[in-house]
Amino acid sequence: MRRKKGPLELDLMGRAVDITREAHVVAMATARPGMYEYEIEALLRSVFRKHGSERPAYAPIVGSGPNATVLHYHKNNRRMEDGDLLLIDAGTEYGYYAADVTRTFPVGGKFTAPQRTIYDLVLAAQDASIEATRPGATIDEVHQASVRVLAEGLVALGFIEGPVEEAIKEERYKRYYMHKTSHYLGMDVHDVGRYFEDGKARPLESGVVITVEPGLYIAANDDKVPAEYRGIGVRIEDDVLVTPGGHRVMSEAIPRRTADVEQACRPR
Repeated sequence: MRRKKGPLELDLMGRAVDITREAHVVAMATARPGMYEYEIEALLRSVFRKHGSERPAYAPIVGSGPNATVLHYHKNNRRMEDGDLLLIDAGTEYGYYAADVTRTFPVGGKFTAPQRTIYDLVLAAQDASIEATRPGATIDEVHQASVRVLAEGLVALGFIEGPVEEAIKEERYKRYYMHKTSHYLGMDVHDVGRYFEDGKARPLESGVVITVEPGLYIAANDDKVPAEYRGIGVRIEDDVLVTPGGHRVMSEAIPRRTADVEQACRPR
């Protein structure tokens, strides 16, 4: 019953996404070198509450610089520096329904060339997985669409050894992409519902909402990559509704293309 959303549920989730959009956009326009991560966390929580949300859907992740490479980072206490990327994984809850969105953007307003390279690779992977989201597809197929794009990019950059098919088979990409691409979303941020039935991946159906959230995380001490790429962490996450004809990105209005992200980082 909770896996497939009805019209009222989608209205509530849409409102949660709208509030989340406002919070992310305000954060992009506000974050500056010298601020602390917890100041942005406080701002997110303030926007959520201002628009009628009783609580965040989960504790916000606000990770700058090398902290963006740490999954489920939660301290949010680092002073941000010029040249940092800031990864914000934050969504609000409205009417007991959750939004779950991640954006990564440059604190100084402009991506460096290496940051843009990694960001655009993650974005291409997300585009591929969103395109794969449709009735009859499986969560694993959505995941594999991101894996292929990221593996191709990592091989091209020389971060992992090719050929691509072997890199995928041997999961060499997992050094930089160690989590899955999607989960169900609804009354809980990781909502209920079986992913497998009778040992087989369960097909997606119209009315199901999932996240699509590929990422790349390059540790600051990773000596297998050029120095300019070390410490870069990027994740891009959107909430995607499976529709009868394919999909609808519920959080599409939150900037994610590089030019749009840089534009959003300008002070209001």
